[in-house]
Amino acid sequence: MGHRRKAREYALQALYMHETVQKSAEELIKLAWVENPVNEEIKNFAVSLITTTIAHIDDIDELIRKHSKNWSFERLTVVDKSILRISICELLYYPDIPPVVTINEGIELGKIYGGESSGQFINGILDAVRRDEIKREV
Repeated sequence: MGHRRKAREYALQALYMHETVQKSAEELIKLAWVENPVNEEIKNFAVSLITTTIAHIDDIDELIRKHSKNWSFERLTVVDKSILRISICELLYYPDIPPVVTINEGIELGKIYGGESSGQFINGILDAVRRDEIKREV
């Protein structure tokens, strides 16, 4: 597994904790909840994803609401919502990562950690955000 995939998994766990037990970004970026030592490259990317996502969470959530046609934001599972948040964060604030990579990673996280149709749902939302919101070459 690549370093960025592992960092995304840590970010997913952190966003899940942020949503369910209201842990602050400051608490989450310490990664004290990670059982094993974390490679510095993984840690740096995870911390960046966590802090950037939380800093822009209201804007990101608005995009999720806008693009989740026929699906209430409140009905989203915490896992799917967290995956969408970190993936949309990457699409908007990490121009060095190709959108197709971000979307594929979001889909894979959905397949691993989400429900039966999470991968398809996440794909639909992320593709709509890419198509309608991203102003760079893809």
